[in-house]
Amino acid sequence: AEKLSSMKDVDWNDFLQRVCLMLGSPEKNTGAARSKLNFLCYLCTVAVHKEIANRLMNSQLFPILIQQLRAAANWDIRVRVARLIGLLALHTSELGENVPVSEAIMLLTELIRENFRNSKLKQCLLPTLGELLYLIASEEEKREHPRECWVVPSAAYTVLMRCLREGVRLFHC
Repeated sequence: AEKLSSMKDVDWNDFLQRVCLMLGSPEKNTGAARSKLNFLCYLCTVAVHKEIANRLMNSQLFPILIQQLRAAANWDIRVRVARLIGLLALHTSELGENVPVSEAIMLLTELIRENFRNSKLKQCLLPTLGELLYLIASEEEKREHPRECWVVPSAAYTVLMRCLREGVRLFHC
């Protein structure tokens, strides 16, 4: 993390380009999928550093993460991507207005709704949804003249409340 933080812009851009190429490539075999999983684990470890989280969240990597969350054939990769997005949201302190956070929220909402009976998958996706919602709320609160940069669909709140109600029912049983 220290090495990444101290990189000059040229080196950082080169690193980021390689990260995007690696994550954007399809996992054609088990070895490629394992390599991508390992790389996502590495990104999860460095994403806990505020400066790195800010740089990654506000870069061209975030749309690639959304694309991987939507289209990766391997659910282990999707879950790891969701974890990375959640960690980035948790540790990001400056969110650019052009970061497609609303798209990520819509996709997470859709994935949770489609897989509502899969409690393990919900346990992986819900924290990320919550972190993104919190990040948006925090950013809106910081701004002097808040604008609606990030639209949160009502379906996200509906799914979240439904999951919370179901969790409460399960807890009482």
